[in-house]
Amino acid sequence: MEETTIRQSETKRIMRQLLKNRRAVVGGIVLFVIIFLAIFAPYVTPYDPVKQNIRNRLQGPSREHIFGTDQFGRDTYTRVVYGARLSLRVGFSSILIAIVVGCLLGLVAGFYGGLLDNIIMRFVDILMALPGFLLALAIVAALGPGLDNVIIAIGISYIPSFARLMRSSVLTIRELDYVSAAEAIGSSDARMIFRHILPNSLNPIIVMATLSLAGAILSAAGLSFLGMGAQPPTPEWGSMISAARPFIRVSHWAVTIPGLAIFTTVLCLNLVGDGLRDALDPRMKNVG
Repeated sequence: MEETTIRQSETKRIMRQLLKNRRAVVGGIVLFVIIFLAIFAPYVTPYDPVKQNIRNRLQGPSREHIFGTDQFGRDTYTRVVYGARLSLRVGFSSILIAIVVGCLLGLVAGFYGGLLDNIIMRFVDILMALPGFLLALAIVAALGPGLDNVIIAIGISYIPSFARLMRSSVLTIRELDYVSAAEAIGSSDARMIFRHILPNSLNPIIVMATLSLAGAILSAAGLSFLGMGAQPPTPEWGSMISAARPFIRVSHWAVTIPGLAIFTTVLCLNLVGDGLRDALDPRMKNVG
């Protein structure tokens, strides 16, 4: 009961600290709107995202098409909203893969140490030998173009970051008194890992997940821009920019609007991530 009360009190403190951060609040509100539009895309868009109408091609913003139309006469607003679905799906799915695999590797390496730690971390070092985007590009090139392969590739590219962060947290927590006490009374390894170590290692993981989500969306857009991700006529922000690039001089909105969607989403995720970092930092308890 006492432990539950402490956790509830800590949760309230974090929420109060987060709500004091105006940038994080604004970022969270805009991000909520984007997620809402993505979830209810069929109900908040007036057109089919893939149906072509050549007679309306490259029209400027108007009452009928508030963000104009693309080179095939498709409504840009509709395609951007549906594109949010894919971008958020790729972002969340790839980071979930990275969290599960990376944290598991970090937990095992940090808790058991020795030869197992050395083997796991050398594997992580191999993955870190290439920049994340180049690693994802190489994996997609090997697996073939497609949204599912992009998710796998981006997820793998973020595994090293989560593995190293979790390992460093475990190495610190492993030496604390309550873990030593649990070991002294004969608690199993699984209980110590999942009952005592993992819950107390999640704060930095939550912050990194939020910030990495922004990077994953950027990577997905970059891969789609290069033709390795979502394939036409699927509405995806990166592929939309790539397809409309030849028409940028006569209809810049077909490129500008998807670009602004990427910029806004990534900015909001970074603002929320920074707010979470400050709220979860114990040194911020008495600030403000």
